[in-house]
Amino acid sequence: MAHVLIDPPAASPLPPTPRHSLLRTLLRDRLALLGVVLVVALVLVAILAPWLAPYPGEGRGTANVDAADLAPSAAHPFGTDELGRDMLSRILMGTRPALLISISVVAVAALIGVPLGAIAGYRGGWIDEALMRVTEVFQSFPPLLLAMVVVALLGPDLKNAALALAVSWWPWYARLVRGEARSLRERPFVAAAEAIGVPSRTILHRHIIKNSMTPVLVQATVDVGTVVLAAGSLAFIGLGAQPPAPDWGLMVAEGRSQLFTSWWVSTFAGLAIFVTVLAFNLLGDSLRDILDPRKAER
Repeated sequence: MAHVLIDPPAASPLPPTPRHSLLRTLLRDRLALLGVVLVVALVLVAILAPWLAPYPGEGRGTANVDAADLAPSAAHPFGTDELGRDMLSRILMGTRPALLISISVVAVAALIGVPLGAIAGYRGGWIDEALMRVTEVFQSFPPLLLAMVVVALLGPDLKNAALALAVSWWPWYARLVRGEARSLRERPFVAAAEAIGVPSRTILHRHIIKNSMTPVLVQATVDVGTVVLAAGSLAFIGLGAQPPAPDWGLMVAEGRSQLFTSWWVSTFAGLAIFVTVLAFNLLGDSLRDILDPRKAER
């Protein structure tokens, strides 16, 4: 009897891993790749700024009046300010505090907002109503205006500015996670966990918060750039970092009175803020494309 060879069934393709999704997104979307490159570059600059800055002392605020108001040149590629401080060094040294304050604000806001939103969405009832009314009180003020009020009460300082921004930012995370929690509490795996007697605290942590982290991660990435802009705005009006701190918003404020004569002081500091906001927005968009399964199927 002749033997009939039967081809084995073709193996079903494995779902793409997060690493493969990242590579595929970066190869397909050049803007996403640009965002990743810019963010990595910013982090490296923040770490290596004391060694990259040609004049680290001037970057930290030491004056050099003999070199005041010099236009961009080979010795000072970004020029100098009215106190003779090298602007390239100032901007490089300002990268670390800009990223630190932004990441700190977003982290504190998420640590406050995520648990409150998860509790409100999962519990519902009067707990949801009470927490959401408190959230709405904070959201009734524009974040920057509320931060200005808090800093005015605490005093102008970089730490106070960070605290003020965190106070004004957490309600957005509470709202975001509440919506996710209201959807997740109806899922079968949550009902099964409740049926077998899993404690509510465990359900909140393991099933609600963990499954809500995708939109939180995307929002947090975008917010890092937004907080850089907000912190720079506070410094610009004198409510954030104080001289001689290497703060980008403070540099823009210091150069505005001589914008037509020493344009480079405000221009390069403003470009640093622009590039940082752009980088984290592009990174946030690429993360959304990678982590959103509905887009991954397309």
